[in-house]
Amino acid sequence: MSNPIPPSCRVPAFVGNKQIKFIEKEVPEPGQGQLLLRVGANALCGSERPQFFDGSVVTPGHEAAGVVLAAGPGTHTAIGTAGAVFLMDFCGECRSCRQGFTNQCLQKRGDMGFNRDGGYGQYELINENIFFPVPADISATEATLLLDIMGTGGHSIARCQLMRPDIESLLVLGAGPIGLGVLAMAKIILGNQLKVVISDVVPYRLKLAERLGGLPINVTHDSISAGLKTHGLNRVDMAIDTSGKQAARQEGLDSLAQRGSLICVGHGEGIAVKISPDIIAPERSIVGSEYFRYNELPANLERLQQHRAYLNEIITHRMPVDQIQPAFEMFFGCETGKVLIEQ
Repeated sequence: MSNPIPPSCRVPAFVGNKQIKFIEKEVPEPGQGQLLLRVGANALCGSERPQFFDGSVVTPGHEAAGVVLAAGPGTHTAIGTAGAVFLMDFCGECRSCRQGFTNQCLQKRGDMGFNRDGGYGQYELINENIFFPVPADISATEATLLLDIMGTGGHSIARCQLMRPDIESLLVLGAGPIGLGVLAMAKIILGNQLKVVISDVVPYRLKLAERLGGLPINVTHDSISAGLKTHGLNRVDMAIDTSGKQAARQEGLDSLAQRGSLICVGHGEGIAVKISPDIIAPERSIVGSEYFRYNELPANLERLQQHRAYLNEIITHRMPVDQIQPAFEMFFGCETGKVLIEQ
């Protein structure tokens, strides 16, 4: 017999100034079209830096996976179903959603963990449409790989493919967890023969990238241009920026061959562009890549099942929720891959 759902539970509260405390919070009941999940795991993300540093009025956590504990009226998901939570609570009815572009919903109801309570608590209330079921043999920790790592990474590769069909080389700017996800998904989708050069300033992450098949450039010591040459390249077909830094974007654009594209994944700083020499004459482009579409999840689940051990290498630390404070301190110290909070 399953344990009853308590009226309240202990939840981490991000109070600002890099401090996380625990508070008691009411456990919500699912309403029409809603599911209540018992969270099993939630992955840390660099986009949570403002919440860690400045505080949050909601419980953060936007890379969550767990099991359905209760279901409201009008739902179709069975109690006990395991799955992952799509970040964006898309409406499902607007022009973008009808075309499958759920990451560009015109009437988005919320972003889990940013303006709605997310996955660092024991329980998470969601609308059923953003729940993606997974087989029971996929752990909650593994299911989180479907989100920012595989989802965001894979979507950026799809954006590359949209821009050109003949990709033989790729530059990934930034070897944080998203950059590592881009690297892994590039190898899985475009083939292991693809040359993937990846840059960063953190030796730990560059070594991890190398284990995943990347060709590292430590930009503390080398320019991107010099680093490419050490790997037998003068220019690259595509560049994907996960850093959000203007200097990185600029070097990425400058490293592109004709018909190349700079795919911008990391939010942050700008870029200076001279339209004629940078864009028109070489037929280059600068393209945005925002999260991913819900309908990309089934294909990524198949990829996760086929490349399970490889993708799990990106997860370097697993910690209980009681250790969430040191987990965030360690994560923002950059000596990690993906860090998971497990409940």
